[in-house]
Amino acid sequence: MQEKTTHISRRSFIKSAGAVGLGSALAPLAGLSAAHTATPAEAADITAVPTRPFGRSGIQVPILSLGGMFDIPSNQTLLKQAMRWGVTYWDTAHVYSGGRSEAGIGQYFKSYPEHREKIFLVTKSTARNGRGMSQDLATSLERMNTDHIDLFFVHGISDAEIMDSGMREWATEQKAEGKIRLFGFSTHSNMERCLLEAARLNWVDGIMMTYNFRLMHENRMKEAVKACVDAGIGLTAMKTQGGGAVDATTSRELELAGRFVQKGFTDKQAKLKAVWENPQISAICSQMPTMSILMANIAAAVDRTSLTDNERQHLEHYATETFSHYCAGCTHICQNAIAGNVPVGDVMRYLMYARNYGDSNDARRRFAALPDAVRRQMRQADYSAAEARCPRRLPIARLMGEALEDLA
Repeated sequence: MQEKTTHISRRSFIKSAGAVGLGSALAPLAGLSAAHTATPAEAADITAVPTRPFGRSGIQVPILSLGGMFDIPSNQTLLKQAMRWGVTYWDTAHVYSGGRSEAGIGQYFKSYPEHREKIFLVTKSTARNGRGMSQDLATSLERMNTDHIDLFFVHGISDAEIMDSGMREWATEQKAEGKIRLFGFSTHSNMERCLLEAARLNWVDGIMMTYNFRLMHENRMKEAVKACVDAGIGLTAMKTQGGGAVDATTSRELELAGRFVQKGFTDKQAKLKAVWENPQISAICSQMPTMSILMANIAAAVDRTSLTDNERQHLEHYATETFSHYCAGCTHICQNAIAGNVPVGDVMRYLMYARNYGDSNDARRRFAALPDAVRRQMRQADYSAAEARCPRRLPIARLMGEALEDLA
């Protein structure tokens, strides 16, 4: 996959970081002083992050995508800066923040309508049929003040069998009407199986999947990614920090962070760069609700320094050593071993949001949306068979109990 880099001055970018008081977030990567105040001319020199082709679509997308699962109406300046610095792949969903994420993007396009055609706009629907998706799409178009979506996803699938002929016909119809350009799905669970099934369909345009330094070296994931690339499917990686559900911060995590800071970038930037080193991945979608996170991630994207072999090995060793701290989303294994309807994978993800992303409010909101009957089943379920089958030997019973205590 060919990577294209448009003109950008990294030194000017770091200087501009200093101008808004956030240079310290980037100083480890650049090794430059944040004290300098950028002139308007220097700030204007920042044009774009690198881009890559998105599958067979013929569209070039920036390798860093702005994940819109935050209060976008209050972050209009952040959208403007993302646009200015070339983060023009914006991802959101019909359900994010109760619709406020889409509404915030619509607020931006109302103020800057000329920017719409410069944005690769993605949204998602949780519906599983044409009627529901049509309703969600109509709402999304209205909220975001646009007449089309560049990539429309069926959100959070765990089995690609849902991508049937009815879905294909719906997507074809919406494309013909100009309402969407590309169609696909996102997945947090059973990712490898979903990718392999999608590759065989030969009509899916794009997929967003959990993919990080923990998963990218596993043979099944390598096979699935290659199959999608061969089928011309554009791939966007999410959950790239590879946080676990067991421990929020371990001593090994702190050691990892210290090692990469000494090398010139943070552990979070190293985890992004590890994914970008696979040219088969078109982009990384990252939730960046603050200017400091946006700028730190852009700094990693524009920096052309590759991880050394030793640094890659350190990440791989860390992934191996903390193997049992991470839920890999293979829910077809554990959930089928539990009587009733216990969404183990979803609950593990909520714990990850709370413990590793520091977003307890969102985790509690999502957990509260589970039906009362599901929470009763969580309390009563026998998890022994699921724990015995779990490839990573996660203490599923303990984690479900902690979720009931911590997220209720």
